[in-house]
Amino acid sequence: MAIIYDSNTQTFHLKSIKTSYVLQIMKGGYLAHLYWGKKVEVYQHSNEVRFRDRSFSPNPDPSEPFFSLDTLPQEYPAYGNTDFRVPAIQIQLENGSTVTNLKYNSHQIVKGKPALDGLPSTYVEKKHEAETLMITLLDELTGLYVILSYTTFEEMDVITRSSKLVNTGEEQLKILKVASVNVDFQESDFELLTLPGAWARERHLERSALRSGLQVIESRRGASSHQINPFLALTKKETTEQFGEVYAFNLVYSGNFQGSVEVDQFRQTRVTMGINPFDFSWLLEPGEAFQAPEVVMVYSANGLGEMSRSFHSLYQARLCRGRFRDQTRPVLINNWEATYFDFNEEKIVEIARQGKELGVELFVLDDGWFGKRNSDKGSLGDWLVDVNKLPKGLSHLVNQITKIDMQFGLWFEPEMVSVDSDLYRAHPDWCIHVPNRSRSEGRNQLILDLSRPEVCDEIVKRISTILESAPITYVKWDMNRHMTEIGSKSLPKERQRETAHRYMLGLYRVMDEITTRFPAILFESCSGGGGRFDPGILHYMPQTWTSDNTDAISRLKIQYGTSLVYPMSAMGSHVSAVPNHQVQRMTSMEIRGHVAMSGNFGYELDVTQLSEVDKDMMKKQIAFYKEVRPVIQFGNFYRLLSPFTSNDTAWMYVSKDQSEAVLGYFSVLAEPNAPYRKVKLTGLDPRKKYKVNVLNQSYYGDELMNVGINIPFLEGDFVSVMWRLKVV
Repeated sequence: MAIIYDSNTQTFHLKSIKTSYVLQIMKGGYLAHLYWGKKVEVYQHSNEVRFRDRSFSPNPDPSEPFFSLDTLPQEYPAYGNTDFRVPAIQIQLENGSTVTNLKYNSHQIVKGKPALDGLPSTYVEKKHEAETLMITLLDELTGLYVILSYTTFEEMDVITRSSKLVNTGEEQLKILKVASVNVDFQESDFELLTLPGAWARERHLERSALRSGLQVIESRRGASSHQINPFLALTKKETTEQFGEVYAFNLVYSGNFQGSVEVDQFRQTRVTMGINPFDFSWLLEPGEAFQAPEVVMVYSANGLGEMSRSFHSLYQARLCRGRFRDQTRPVLINNWEATYFDFNEEKIVEIARQGKELGVELFVLDDGWFGKRNSDKGSLGDWLVDVNKLPKGLSHLVNQITKIDMQFGLWFEPEMVSVDSDLYRAHPDWCIHVPNRSRSEGRNQLILDLSRPEVCDEIVKRISTILESAPITYVKWDMNRHMTEIGSKSLPKERQRETAHRYMLGLYRVMDEITTRFPAILFESCSGGGGRFDPGILHYMPQTWTSDNTDAISRLKIQYGTSLVYPMSAMGSHVSAVPNHQVQRMTSMEIRGHVAMSGNFGYELDVTQLSEVDKDMMKKQIAFYKEVRPVIQFGNFYRLLSPFTSNDTAWMYVSKDQSEAVLGYFSVLAEPNAPYRKVKLTGLDPRKKYKVNVLNQSYYGDELMNVGINIPFLEGDFVSVMWRLKVV
């Protein structure tokens, strides 16, 4: 049994493969957090909560002078009743007060994992795969029930949490804050690990010691954003890739979020994560419910690598959906950096034809195929083929591509509208806006108001019409604008601060309808590259364009940081032309290929302009990738050298049965009189013998992992090797 309840001590013990999580109903009905960490078979309260009188820590029950919520490690702290730390929930009553007193009411343990209303989440395919604990807390004065859900998986070393609010009272309640998770640690000797960045510089790794007070990561942009990923982890100072403790949190949500870490006066640490309370409120009428997003929690006793592989396994198998979840992804070529908006049918067909000759399997037509789209200044929302560029129509172009045995993919930006568009001229109120305020633009566009059902219906209709018109097998779904002047014409004044979250609910509905209607299409999400690389989107679209920055050297950090949480099968990575269009760097075709092969492989260049030498290299890269892509896309991933601390980067992939592996080693800048390099591998079977393809040598796994293997002398800047290892 994964979840055990001891009625004598009123203690819940949740067990996953290597992890225990323990909570207890305390005297007075308050829910306390006791333990999260390495698995214990039988929990017997060796670390029971202790109390004493603490100055300036008030007592909710005056007859219990030693008991205060200000010192209690809690599971879901409410605002206003003797706890001065950051609350998980804050509710405003009709009288204007914001005090809530949540106490245990009931619980149930069920097989399986219930879905979350209107929100993406992890799932099970059969009930025996998981157990879920649902604890109901009650604020007696208002009749507000808070249902805390905890799920443990039989074969996944994770715990998921979410919260749901139900108003059973007679008055309207206003939600000011509702977190999905709260964990109180009785220590603060941690470092905080986060993934900040910017457009073209996403998910860089940042690690610093905790300090007294509050540290916050958040997005207020209407999207999970390039600037900070909805992930944080607490690590011990000595934690490395293979050693040490990690406590990690990842929010399954794509909109405004907040994760906070607070170290209090007693050096306890509180982690809270959920929808960002900034500019958010939600009116909860009597009889209504509000579902908060899910948080995936991972504890690792064996470093960051084990943490990452736990996330990867869950997301690949029980977050992503559809037929492409388990399928290897095609090698593609995209015309964006090859042509931008300047193309015609002949040019597109020639790129596809030459790509096919070199082994490419999928051609993707990017922005510029619709309306009067000769720049980014207009036509978004008008999803009609530009007959000046494609006079015979989209279906004719697709037929031309499929005749040469190539699949066809298409770019959309369904959530946006150009001011210069027929859609906007017909429905100027369909965008997010505030009356009597100017409508600021980003990339010359506005955001369609997906909080409105009629707008969502129109998007589904327009996109479906195009997808039904031709045998399209891939869609790149882009989003290039963050929210400003956030408001909706369809909402009353007291609900305007619901707009951003209602937008996300509308987006998830649209994505669910379209991806369900077209199960044979592989959908890749994009938001100026990696601006919405989060678990919420991955639930609907199994891969994401990792960054608009295609420079191989920049991508070392971007892909390394992304791999901390997200699997290789989720990362789109392409070879582009040089000098690189984002940073103007010159790099060899070889290292560009090796970096791009470290994910879902493709090209974003004009193959018709390549030299014969580069074409030959491209053909060899594609052939090699096709041999190893099952290992890269679905094997276990191991980081060996970090680009954030070293001039060199190394990572590797190992098949689930440990019969095959792929090693990538990348050196950025040449060093005079450089030392010899070697790298210790990991994840191999120590008793099996592996042949290294390039070296034509064989070694046992224990030697490769404990002694290491020599890397050849690499001359010049921006050089790399990628080796295949197979059991002999």
